[in-house]
Amino acid sequence: MKRSEINTILRQAKGFLAEHRFHLPPFAAWTPEQWRTKGPEAQEIAECQLGWDITDFGSGNFRQCGLFLFTVRNGRPANFRPMQGKVYAEKIMIVEVGQVTPLHFHWQKTEDIINRGGGKLVVQLYNSTRDEQLAGDEITVSLDGVTRQVPAGGKVTLGPGESITLPPRLYHAFWGEGSRVLVGEVSMVNDDRSDNRFHKPVGRFPQITEDEPPLHLLTVDYPNYYRRAG
Repeated sequence: MKRSEINTILRQAKGFLAEHRFHLPPFAAWTPEQWRTKGPEAQEIAECQLGWDITDFGSGNFRQCGLFLFTVRNGRPANFRPMQGKVYAEKIMIVEVGQVTPLHFHWQKTEDIINRGGGKLVVQLYNSTRDEQLAGDEITVSLDGVTRQVPAGGKVTLGPGESITLPPRLYHAFWGEGSRVLVGEVSMVNDDRSDNRFHKPVGRFPQITEDEPPLHLLTVDYPNYYRRAG
């Protein structure tokens, strides 16, 4: 992805979040220059990958296959061993009409995906087999605490305020319908480095062509700008 495209997506996302009165934490506004001045006080943000996250999954076409995310809070996977500290995460996402997040599951993470406003969110589901392929059996899933059965490859449509609980190893893909969707995620600790299993191999993080300076840093940019002191 070109940095200019990422910057345009960021500006549009900030406008959409403002329309829906979703306020981001102060570090969302930090410039690259401000990041260069930060020391150990910002270590949690960098290590837990909090902040802006934009991907086209290696498709080269963000509007067709891509996702905008902002990780608001997150813990470390190591927190599960003593069950201390943050063992949870929260994201806000923006999903365009027909913009697909490809089929994937998580080995460890259970998550609630919530339609926070806008259009409808369509979620396609498959159980996984022992060898991590698509299973053909019926899925039992919880929608806002109500159990529902869905056939393999079936779709659930979430209107504003509705949510679905996705346990580990449940394949899911999603896209917007009708109009752009504001989507929340509340989950166990999120580990995008090692807890994503895509059915077909994709690039989780973008390869960026630097055709202009970044407006804000993406989480993948932190190593290039943040040098923790102490």
